[in-house]
Amino acid sequence: MTRRSSIAVGFLALILVGAILLASPWARTDGQWGGWLDALFTSCSAVCVTGLSTVDVGSAFTRAGQAVVLALVEVGCLGLMTCSTFLLVAVGRRLSLSREFSLMNAYGVAGVHGLRGLILWVVGSMLVLEGAGAALLYLRLHDWFLSAYYVVMSFCNAGLGFRADSLAGFAGDAFVLFVLAAETVLGGIGFLVLYNLCTCRFRRRTSGGRGRLSLHSAVVLRFTLYLLAIAFLAFLVLEWNGALKGYAPAQRLWVAFFQAVTPRTCGFTVVPTEALQALTVNVYEALMFIGGAPGSAAGGLKVTTLAVLVYTLRAMCRGEPEVVLSRRTIAGDVVRESLVIVCAMLAFIWLVNGALSLTEAGRGLDGGALFFEAISAVTTTGLSLGDTTARLSPAGRVVIMCAMFFGRLGALTVVLMIGDRESKRYVRFPGEELVVG
Repeated sequence: MTRRSSIAVGFLALILVGAILLASPWARTDGQWGGWLDALFTSCSAVCVTGLSTVDVGSAFTRAGQAVVLALVEVGCLGLMTCSTFLLVAVGRRLSLSREFSLMNAYGVAGVHGLRGLILWVVGSMLVLEGAGAALLYLRLHDWFLSAYYVVMSFCNAGLGFRADSLAGFAGDAFVLFVLAAETVLGGIGFLVLYNLCTCRFRRRTSGGRGRLSLHSAVVLRFTLYLLAIAFLAFLVLEWNGALKGYAPAQRLWVAFFQAVTPRTCGFTVVPTEALQALTVNVYEALMFIGGAPGSAAGGLKVTTLAVLVYTLRAMCRGEPEVVLSRRTIAGDVVRESLVIVCAMLAFIWLVNGALSLTEAGRGLDGGALFFEAISAVTTTGLSLGDTTARLSPAGRVVIMCAMFFGRLGALTVVLMIGDRESKRYVRFPGEELVVG
């Protein structure tokens, strides 16, 4: 079995185990076996850290069932490969070279030195950040489980709502929304960026030299800030007299900020998506498509891919032979890979949208809502226009589960597919001009 297939099988096994647990009597509030499709859908959404759900986690499952959902999200966030590696490191076994290179690519590490420490740091930092967030939320919620639930769902960018109205009940509490927004951003920028920020400062203090922020970290932080600012201003301007009309002026600011954070692959929302204007929905779709950073809990195109595309376009407009980003030349292979990722994601979204159009024909679901659902599933965001997910037919739910599964595996499989072996061409063919555009 190849590494790609073993990862896929591992995720499938975890989803099936989770479905069995969620369908058991001790996990369901009715105390009976049943709801297999809902259990399978919830398990798939949790493992793929998506957030789409056909049931309310708070009412459909007992506290034990909710704990299962939390565990599935945590394992899905870290990834089976990272979790298994962490267990191997914990018991003192040596990592294989192939596993080291797979993890090196997944987290964007330039070398394999200190990879064991990196994996331990990933798990440890995740638990520390989630624990700190849960402690802050406990000051307001006075419920440790509920505090942990919301923080884990935010940091892992899952957003499986505990209640039907998601976070609408916290619209008046800026403290809760800012804590959850901070956890979402930290989970979306990636473990490598957090690691680089911490080690960079540590080296500066110990050696007296200047700590270096990697190009990857600089690009992720810069474009994350750009996207947050653009999304915040867009939501504030477009919905000031729309979805935000019922809030106080100061309240509109923090609600708009949270709504600017959540579309980038976290399914929590304060303002119902069905209450948004059509242009705001288009902004959401663009943000979902972009997603977060590589090696993070977020899905989507990834901000680094967007950065490469933007600077490639700039280089073409200026007639420059090379793509230069922050005084660093971007390799041609990276540019080609970025273009392939964009084309593959667009094709997959088109395929999922087409499948939903067939399965949901005659069921009264709007085509725009199905397109939004397709993007949300492929990018593992978890947002939905109204009750679209709950109204899907069984065949439609299967389509969404497949979209979430392959959307979650996309980054890992591409990492293992690209660079596993190089193909050398010993014959060069003559060139000829081709008219395009």
